[in-house]
Amino acid sequence: MYEAIGLMSGTTMDGLDICPASFEKNTGGTWNYQILNAETIPYSPTWEKQLRNAIHLSSEDLLALHTAYGFFLGETTKAFIDRHQLTDIDVVSSHGHTVFHQPQRKFTLQIGDGRAIKIVNKIPVVYDFRSQDVLLGGNGAPLVPIGDELIFSEFDACLNIGGFSNISFKKDGQRIGFDICPVNIVLNALSQKLGKTYDENGSFARTGVVDEEMLSILNSLNYYQQDAPKSLGIEWVMQNISPLWSDDSAANHLATFTEHAAHQIAETLNRHQFRNVLFTGGGTYNSYLVECIEAKTSAEIIIPDNPVINYKEALIFALMGVLRMNNEINVLASATGSLADHCSGLLV
Repeated sequence: MYEAIGLMSGTTMDGLDICPASFEKNTGGTWNYQILNAETIPYSPTWEKQLRNAIHLSSEDLLALHTAYGFFLGETTKAFIDRHQLTDIDVVSSHGHTVFHQPQRKFTLQIGDGRAIKIVNKIPVVYDFRSQDVLLGGNGAPLVPIGDELIFSEFDACLNIGGFSNISFKKDGQRIGFDICPVNIVLNALSQKLGKTYDENGSFARTGVVDEEMLSILNSLNYYQQDAPKSLGIEWVMQNISPLWSDDSAANHLATFTEHAAHQIAETLNRHQFRNVLFTGGGTYNSYLVECIEAKTSAEIIIPDNPVINYKEALIFALMGVLRMNNEINVLASATGSLADHCSGLLV
């Protein structure tokens, strides 16, 4: 039995997910899990601004932020551990916050120095899970397919809808995974033009009018024609999506992009003829988006209880930390495109 804490900060920057969980390995190699007192710690306006602007910083300021954010992660984790009186944590497993992701140039950067987390908590820490995969020729993403394989294998596919939507499933005996399309990273930015941080239940999109010409342009983007493995980053959104918005109403843009995301997700589900798909991530709460997907596919959409919806990625990173401590495979080449399966993450 292992107890681990997974830390996850997504591209939507709504806060830090902290997921403590216990894990027990089965004889067949799969794992049982139990999520304990998971919660999301919202970022202060200052931290949200710093993380949002990190992509524009000088190298010196970015290094300073890497350290400062590491201590923030450490102190926030310590306060969480103390509050919940957790005494048997074997490892803290930190994804960090992605600033750059350019695997074609052999680099990816998730800030939040794990050594700072270790200094504050005096517990083993695993961090920087993606860099080794990129150096091995992979995309450094998606990483969650290892968890889908080891703890959610009863579903035909596992779909996460966050800043980006990504999916993993078994094909020809191998677990593959890839990013489908941007979702909340675009929807949230458009919602801010309407004075909201996100489009709750898709209510703005529901009232907007789909721009068919814009929809056609979005669905024709080259990424959607590429074969997996493949992944997306904020740079791709800034280059390919952001310049497309006109002076039309934000509600119409939300309607158009929601339709676009639903089309891309449903098209993926239909192409592989899945019978059932586990939906998780914040986008699962966007009832209008889910309705649009359901209208386009015959696959059964399975929505689990809230802890799994909210914390599945952090849960899997916690498991990846346990696997790293045991020197077991925690990244699948079939999902990322790297040279081989490997055990990734810096352990301090």
